[in-house]
Amino acid sequence: MPGLKNQDSRYNEYANFAFHPHNVLLILILMGITALFLALTGSFVYTRVQSSLPPIQLPGLFLFNTLILMASSLTITWARRAYKTDQTRHYQQALWATLLLSLVFLVMQFLAWRQLLAQNIQFNSDNSASYLYLISALHFAHVIAGLPFLVLFLRTTKRRMKDQVSVLVYFSDPEKRLKLRLLTLYWHFLDGLWIYLVLFFFVNQILG
Repeated sequence: MPGLKNQDSRYNEYANFAFHPHNVLLILILMGITALFLALTGSFVYTRVQSSLPPIQLPGLFLFNTLILMASSLTITWARRAYKTDQTRHYQQALWATLLLSLVFLVMQFLAWRQLLAQNIQFNSDNSASYLYLISALHFAHVIAGLPFLVLFLRTTKRRMKDQVSVLVYFSDPEKRLKLRLLTLYWHFLDGLWIYLVLFFFVNQILG
């Protein structure tokens, strides 16, 4: 039947995740982001060595924010597992939890910058401070960039999950499964990137 053939072709289209255009695009984006942050952290080390700049003591909120992002990685994983097992309520709760944790991270990061300013560590006070503000602000911006996609998932669930039929169609949609997997990958990447940045500045602080 034509309808079944069309459905099978849709499943085949998203079956090979590794080479799907959406996946390739995300991988290229993540590679670009990785190269950017590696270049910035490398430049920071070079500047410190050349100029003999003193280390910067990270505010405690930077460490607390690491825990928040790790929690958001857990909740987005919870959402993906709930999607696979057709648990509508848990799926929605996990998406909301991820959104709220991400917003908390943004607020707490703003407060962490306030702590730096309270210590008279200005953006232009020295190159070390400038790098810390710039690198953390870029990560901040990438978290914000992911929020619209998370909100879109929440709006879709609210619109589509009104009856058993629409729920069944939603959870069996290979496109939604692929996009959720990509969103989960992006969130894990942001978490791993933040851990790397915090460890990087912490090691620089210890080494002096």
